[in-house]
Amino acid sequence: MKPEELKDEKQEAGPSLEEAFILLDDITRTLEDEEITLEDSFQAYKKGMDLLKICNDKIDKVEKKVMMLNEEGGLDEF
Repeated sequence: MKPEELKDEKQEAGPSLEEAFILLDDITRTLEDEEITLEDSFQAYKKGMDLLKICNDKIDKVEKKVMMLNEEGGLDEF
């Protein structure tokens, strides 16, 4: 895979797992604020759920790769 293809693939995938966790933490803090409006809380909740889906998808991909390790410790394509 060419470096530019890898870059395009990363851009399509959204935030990294670490970035998504940071964003989720920010959303949690926002939702804990007593001054947040109901409408803003619904928007924050939806954004958080979208981020959770991204996290789950990324974790699933990693789990599949880990399960595909061969006996020599190499990674078999799936």
